[in-house]
Amino acid sequence: MDTASYAAWMLEQEARALLTRLKRVKPFALHETMLPAASLLPATQIGIEHYLMQGRRELSELIQHYIAWLRSSSGRRATPAHAQRLFSLLRLRFNTVLTQFDLFDDALTQRSENEIGVWLSGLEMVAVDALAIPGHYYEIPPIICYLDRGIGAAIRRVRTRLPGGGENPVAVIRIPRERMIGSGIASSLVHEVGHQSAALLNLVNSLRPVLQGMKKSSGVYNMAWSLWERWISEIIADFWSIARIGIAATLGLMGVVSLPRIFVFRLNQDDPHPPPWIRVKLGCAIGQALYPHPQWQRLSQLWETYYPLDRANVDQRRSYEMLQETFPGFVTLLINHRPQSLRGASLAEALQVQNRSPRQLQMLFSLWRQQPARMYQASPVLTFAVIGQARADGRMNPEQESTLLGKLLTHWALHSTLRASADCAAQSKKHSLRVAVRY
Repeated sequence: MDTASYAAWMLEQEARALLTRLKRVKPFALHETMLPAASLLPATQIGIEHYLMQGRRELSELIQHYIAWLRSSSGRRATPAHAQRLFSLLRLRFNTVLTQFDLFDDALTQRSENEIGVWLSGLEMVAVDALAIPGHYYEIPPIICYLDRGIGAAIRRVRTRLPGGGENPVAVIRIPRERMIGSGIASSLVHEVGHQSAALLNLVNSLRPVLQGMKKSSGVYNMAWSLWERWISEIIADFWSIARIGIAATLGLMGVVSLPRIFVFRLNQDDPHPPPWIRVKLGCAIGQALYPHPQWQRLSQLWETYYPLDRANVDQRRSYEMLQETFPGFVTLLINHRPQSLRGASLAEALQVQNRSPRQLQMLFSLWRQQPARMYQASPVLTFAVIGQARADGRMNPEQESTLLGKLLTHWALHSTLRASADCAAQSKKHSLRVAVRY
């Protein structure tokens, strides 16, 4: 066998080996073990499986096409270097498919963990509820949650580019394991949901021109408005969280960003996140504007006792004082923003913030203590808002909170599983009736 023939033979063996390994990448439904209550919602599982199935099918066709090319007359005429280059591109594509598989595998494998799998399913119900606002402004995408180390949450939004290419079929939310399980988990979760909502409503792009206009006309405050524009994506996510779960959002944020002083005061204009010190203060200002109550001033003062501003350097103090002077105008702009996507409604109106006042949440907590069954009938987001308010008021301790939330997450997971099963049964019955009528 000459060198060229030997090279072609070797490359074909390698290509066939790729194809063999690709066939061993099975659908998740065939190898993931989990309780039924920990399983994904059908739309989520179907979205993931279809996306990965399509990727495997396309890669399989490319490998088979490559093998056929090697055996063809044009393949036999090609140089070993050219044939090797084409094979190396196939290997890169193969590893991309595995990377995308592993991305979802990491999230799904946790479904087999005792309790955690069921709680993750319950958290997905919270995420769906946090995305759902009256008005049908968008279709709610499939969502999957998973835990990871670290102190911050993150989201890979639906229809964003995955590693190696392709659009993400579901919203993937990473939650810090250290937040399990307390009301602070809702702060992280709903903040990430806020990023997804902002993308679906095009909020960041609709706010940026307004902020740019404010920057041009604000004189000495132009730097402050420039920073608000830089940070608007994270601020909108914080706004969404406060609007949906009230003071639980800001308390949860404080738990995440309570870091050594150097990190809390650091102002990096290239960072899309506001510095922790100003971010918590802004959260209190947003809360006060949405739900006027002394609790926000008390929380703001508490934050200042943790991190006195006089410990910051002169430049930081000057910047933070300027930013705080623009709070009223900036918060008013956010509350009254009317993007085209909301069809004339303001952010506050679309999110129906009047249903999250501290007084209402306190009244619900008192009612639920007398009639606990009502708590299980309420929406998950409202329930987290009520529990977060009770924690802020000192009416629930951390031990009670953790026990109660564990029960609630299990309830929501079980309810969603049974509802999905009932929907499938109803669809099957309709199909059977159509077949019966046809014949």
